[in-house]
Amino acid sequence: MPQLRLGVSLQPRWPVEDGTAVLRAALHAEHLGFDHVAVGNRLLDSGFGLDSDPLVLLSAVAGVTTRLRLLTSVLVAPYYPALVLANQAATLDVVSGGRLILGVGTGWNPDEFEAVGVPSRERGPRTDDHLAAAKALWTDRPADFEGPFTQFRAAHLGVTPVTRGGPPVWVGGHSDAALRRALRFGDGWYGTGADAAEVRDVKRRLRALAQTEQNAERLTLASAAFLTPPGIPAVVPPPGQPLGGAAPSAATVAEALRQLAEAGLDVCTLWLPVAAADVERAMEWIASEVMPQLS
Repeated sequence: MPQLRLGVSLQPRWPVEDGTAVLRAALHAEHLGFDHVAVGNRLLDSGFGLDSDPLVLLSAVAGVTTRLRLLTSVLVAPYYPALVLANQAATLDVVSGGRLILGVGTGWNPDEFEAVGVPSRERGPRTDDHLAAAKALWTDRPADFEGPFTQFRAAHLGVTPVTRGGPPVWVGGHSDAALRRALRFGDGWYGTGADAAEVRDVKRRLRALAQTEQNAERLTLASAAFLTPPGIPAVVPPPGQPLGGAAPSAATVAEALRQLAEAGLDVCTLWLPVAAADVERAMEWIASEVMPQLS
């Protein structure tokens, strides 16, 4: 069976009075052997958990860890001017020693788009524009770019990323437009709640949309999955099908993860809808009861 790399989302509602709790959890994830931690991107209160800026929080995580990869899951590209996005991502790539994975999406929340002054109807074209501009800035010194929303001439980005060509970009979304974006700009595809059948279908669709099979096969396939370990109460409803079923056990979770790996998934981020106080216990259960069954 292909080796599936597991990470965890730092998504619970962490106590404001203890701002280091989330950093301790990230360090614990590293000690337990997880591949990465992930942080989403919301500007307004979602009701689901942590709604901090992903690049800011992951910069703090980078400072307390040494190996753990850092995933934005996902950053809403249209919220950020292209130059700001490119420079912030390059900065985090540098301070983390090349551990950033820039998961990006077009976003969906009309209230947030209105608040930042970006028409939601432009979210797809803006995402394409910003990714193309960022790639140019990470690759060329000086860089020229002429897009519908971003233009610059002979630009030298303030920070040169340590990762050649910039941090890897995983494009989120299940539509054909998202898959085309992944093929054009991405190093990977990032799904939400995908089961084995959908992973196989995404692989098929990527091959059909790609100009060459090699262009499809080069992409890392990753997805978030929703898991409430047994004996740990959920505090919010999972926003998708629960991994391992409604009453998961180590055996059913491991089997679901094996099926994902056999379908072609390379990386899985476990989204834990539990209280902040229970996150470390949930991670310990996964590390002790599930991970050994996958090796």
